[in-house]
Amino acid sequence: MSDEKITPRSQDFSAWYNEVVQRAELADYAPVRGCMIIRPYGYALWENLQRELDRRFKATGHKNAYFPLFIPMSFIQKEAQHVEGFSPELAVVTHGGGEKLEEPLVVRPTSETVIGHMFKQWIKSYRDLPLLINQWANVVRWELRPRLFLRTLEFLWQEGHTAHATEAEAEEETLKMLNVYVDVAQNEAAIPVIAGRKSESEKFAGALRSYTIEAMMGDRRALQAGTSHNLGQNFAKAFEIQYLDKNNQLQHCWTTSWGMSTRMIGAIIMAHGDDQGLILPPRLAPIQVIVVPIWKSGNENEKTNVLEGVERIKRALGERVRLEVDAREEYSPGWRFNEWELRGVPLRIEIGPKDIQKSQVVLARRETKEKLSVSQDQLAERVLALLDEMQKNLFERAKKFRDENTVELDDYERFREFMEGEGSRGFVRAYWCGARECEAQIKTETKATTRCIPLEQPRSSGRCIYCGKEAKEQAIFAKAY
Repeated sequence: MSDEKITPRSQDFSAWYNEVVQRAELADYAPVRGCMIIRPYGYALWENLQRELDRRFKATGHKNAYFPLFIPMSFIQKEAQHVEGFSPELAVVTHGGGEKLEEPLVVRPTSETVIGHMFKQWIKSYRDLPLLINQWANVVRWELRPRLFLRTLEFLWQEGHTAHATEAEAEEETLKMLNVYVDVAQNEAAIPVIAGRKSESEKFAGALRSYTIEAMMGDRRALQAGTSHNLGQNFAKAFEIQYLDKNNQLQHCWTTSWGMSTRMIGAIIMAHGDDQGLILPPRLAPIQVIVVPIWKSGNENEKTNVLEGVERIKRALGERVRLEVDAREEYSPGWRFNEWELRGVPLRIEIGPKDIQKSQVVLARRETKEKLSVSQDQLAERVLALLDEMQKNLFERAKKFRDENTVELDDYERFREFMEGEGSRGFVRAYWCGARECEAQIKTETKATTRCIPLEQPRSSGRCIYCGKEAKEQAIFAKAY
């Protein structure tokens, strides 16, 4: 770790973000422009998020499978909206084994097409439905403005794909998985999110309806943190995914897809971090507790006593927390404190000769910087309680920040003034008539986009923020990543 200070968030949020990602050893730039290398600490964070998602997927009846990285170009072209939406982002293989391929292969940008092709083979009868599949994979999208974790040419994600007998069942599945994402974002990542429907212009290419969870980052910009799509019968008709119903009639299936990616790590960094670096939610942190022993250099008796105290800490906490010890003698205690603050470890345990004499340790909370002394016989109970309290505190703090930076407006001039402020001023809740023309003009004039139409709506109606016509729904507008 460099001793150079991190750029303050208020001075340059983008620079702060990039410095934290690299100096906390979450990720680094790859030799290929736009790609990233996820380092062990960052990958451990992803594994913890993956574990929580996977557990919920399996609890709702989904099974994991794997599909090829390469997809025939003809598959992508079968669904018109899909190919139009993804064409600018495709990476295409034209040669293999030193020869030109008969048909170009697309490097997987998403798997609706190849999975649709296989669903056609696997589904014959209503007895085969619902078919609930999830895939953990990498995907490639040719991003023009890459940023570590947020937008890279290649990224990791999960993509769920399901087939159903009716539209109602597909819609139920779409919203069920959206709620899984809400649960993980809020209860594991401690990030408050707004669940809503995407506008027609912002929905997934080829979807009937798209739903999203939108989160506010520390610079007040929005981040789309997960999406769930009701694909209707678009892909089922393109790939002839049909089944015989109970009346022996041939019907097209209704399909869904839904995904969350390593972008969520970027959300955790930007929602919780401060000028010292990361602040990780305890439930996802690779290391929940770091133990930093302290003794005078060269005093072997002190060292022995302190390290015996460390062993007692390890026995007390056992398998109950993810714990590591930093006993490196080549670095000062202060340097080690800063190191683990940068890495966002939720709780630090300091133990030195005086603590040994008093049968206590000092606990330092990352998110509040608060320190408190705790007797060793109460250590396990206090540590577990503090981690739970810190998890809740991070969520409440992020929610308070979002709420304080969300306004409800009904005047377009005020809307423009809000969005034209320095940087991003936050979220605007405003009535919108649903017209693409109004949405496009707002984006052109303010650079704000419709993030979603929240599922929770006021009971009253209003006037469109742009054209003034009657509007039945409010939308969330913001500048976004």
